[in-house]
Amino acid sequence: MQRRPRGVSPGLLLLLYQISQVGLQNIPSVTLGVLVLNIFLFLNPLRPLSEVCLSVNEAVHKKNWQRLLLAPFHHADDWHLYYNMISMLWKGIMLERKLKSMWFAYIIVVFSVLIGIVYMVLELLVVVILDDPSYEMNCGVGFSGVLFALKVLNNHYNPGRVSSVLGLPIYSKYACWVELVAIHLISPG
Repeated sequence: MQRRPRGVSPGLLLLLYQISQVGLQNIPSVTLGVLVLNIFLFLNPLRPLSEVCLSVNEAVHKKNWQRLLLAPFHHADDWHLYYNMISMLWKGIMLERKLKSMWFAYIIVVFSVLIGIVYMVLELLVVVILDDPSYEMNCGVGFSGVLFALKVLNNHYNPGRVSSVLGLPIYSKYACWVELVAIHLISPG
């Protein structure tokens, strides 16, 4: 993984602006805490990305299990942080109000660990299916997996809703996939 530039950057400035537009008083406590934690770790990473990213090689073979906890809360660059935290802001406001803070905090913690486990299982399956051990070295960071799990939960609690993705009305059950494609087109990799 490449080392990202530190400090204030366009994506971070835009994220802070958008948070200010919502208003701190309108953001539930756990959602705000997740935003603050991710921004803090972006500005002050615990370790270099190469030492927190999650891979089969690092977590399973080298038994470096702490990466399950560290990888979701570190981001590759300011735009990665921006897209993930804007998504967290919207999903967090909706779900935390519905589920209440304690239950929502529990879900964030469980999803953060489970998504890493699912990621590693999928990587192992790719290794077996393609007979290519290089996939054990793929290393990932970020909160995207947790956000997609929250999107599924949000769709469960709010069925039949229509979301706007890049100004287009999309049924919520498909919005996460359209959002994924849009993010990939806007910020490949």
